[in-house]
Amino acid sequence: MITIKVGSKEYTYEKEIRLNELPEAMNKEFFVGRVNNRMRELSYRFYYDADVEFLSLDNPETVHIYEQSLRYLIAMAFKNIYPDYKIKFKYSISRSIFCYIVNDENPNIDEILKNIRIEMERLIELNLPFERITMSTQEAIEFYMENDYQDRIDIIEYRPENKVHFYLCEGYMNYMYGYMVPSTGYLSKYLFRPYDIGFLIQYPRAETNKKIPVFKDAVQYVKTLRKASIWADVVEASTIADLNRHVEKNSIVEFVHMCEAQHNAMLTELGDKIKEDIQNIRLIAIAGPSSSGKTTFSNRLRIELMTRGLKPVTISLDNYYLNREAMIPDKNGEIDLEHINTLDIELFNQNMLDLIAGKEVKIPIFDFTTKSRNGYTKLKVSEDNPIIIEGIHALNDKLSAMIPKRQVFKIYISPQLQMNLDNHNPISITNLRLLRRIVRDKKFRNAPAIRTLSMWHSVRRGEFRWIYPNQENADYVYNSGLQYELCVMKKYALPTLLEIPYDSEYYVTANRLIKFLKYFVDIDDSYVPCNSLLREFIGGSCFVE
Repeated sequence: MITIKVGSKEYTYEKEIRLNELPEAMNKEFFVGRVNNRMRELSYRFYYDADVEFLSLDNPETVHIYEQSLRYLIAMAFKNIYPDYKIKFKYSISRSIFCYIVNDENPNIDEILKNIRIEMERLIELNLPFERITMSTQEAIEFYMENDYQDRIDIIEYRPENKVHFYLCEGYMNYMYGYMVPSTGYLSKYLFRPYDIGFLIQYPRAETNKKIPVFKDAVQYVKTLRKASIWADVVEASTIADLNRHVEKNSIVEFVHMCEAQHNAMLTELGDKIKEDIQNIRLIAIAGPSSSGKTTFSNRLRIELMTRGLKPVTISLDNYYLNREAMIPDKNGEIDLEHINTLDIELFNQNMLDLIAGKEVKIPIFDFTTKSRNGYTKLKVSEDNPIIIEGIHALNDKLSAMIPKRQVFKIYISPQLQMNLDNHNPISITNLRLLRRIVRDKKFRNAPAIRTLSMWHSVRRGEFRWIYPNQENADYVYNSGLQYELCVMKKYALPTLLEIPYDSEYYVTANRLIKFLKYFVDIDDSYVPCNSLLREFIGGSCFVE
């Protein structure tokens, strides 16, 4: 006899049971279950006492499972309708997936999408189950060879296990490196949008209350992604297998310095742009999501401008916090320190205007211990002293509302790594930033990964509210990703991720990151220059310690 608790309800069973046989699982709003705090597919069988929680699309991990299941279904539809087409997925703008046909330079996207949509709706209506099967590595290689999946053969040699998992659905087999929803009938929520040489796939998100986000084009962001994709091809590192080969064939020194040279080239381009218009540009505003490398970037940009005869000064937006008693609490009576209203915007604008006019200004000093302003420091700048500010609201027009737009140069910074495990499985940029933060928090704050993961939802909420809506305001997008960085961060991230206990609510995320990292071959720290943006996270930076 086993006892299963689901919320306030309790069930008893005398034999083994599947999760999807519990009454609550009949609701197709639930896509996966958590059994004794361990994520399980709804097809999971068990015979032991358990606390069960069913998860919907308000959970980010559930969204991840839904998205990879949707990629499976799209790949299956292509195999059924266009068996000769090879498709590739990448993460893209407006929280969507970009899909394009690799072996056709001029496809009729509208016609293709119409037929793929019809086939997907057929498969969804049939509600076909996804059956998990296991093969030996050799059997998997033979299957990949028969189906001309060279990209899968390339990566499988870096898989430490001697078994390979697949999901079988109506004779079609594929694997998306993670859990799946129970059947095709669960994947009815998606939108297609023709875009560029391919199409975008939108799907429900946790941060939009389980709804598909409103589409927002992002011209600047797309240009950066396209450049990043081209760069990955130039350095022959568009997949993890390609990247690993650089280590194995002893070309790692050249490869690392090529990646660093790309960062230098962008800094040179930025320095030229600012110098050319320095008669107008007085304020340089820098913003980006968490763990984008803003501190190192700001220092390197300052030096870049100094080589052009300029003498930039840096002002911290943190000093413009209002005294705690002057901050307006939210509806729950709590202070949201990320809210723009916690800054003294009027004083900031007046200070910047006065500095630009050549006046001496008293810049406030904020004391985080007393949570109040604690004195001032005097500052006066000349025409060759552009002012650098960096912070979550730096690109928000409200912050610099009184300053003429021609005098503000805005820079958005974020890692835009374009790399895949294989054609059907792109690497998440968000996961890259999360790994950076895990490594940095452990290195500099001795904070375990479990603490970083517990804060990540709040971090992401602030990014969606305050950073992403303003990214298209940027005059320049700086791609802070380094194609080789995960090979270096692997050895820092794995130990702290492995510390997370099996029964932790963050075990699922940690386990997913661990499975992902295992494919990378290690690169020794000694190859990383001291001024590299990567040093901000692993230590040894000449700027940050």
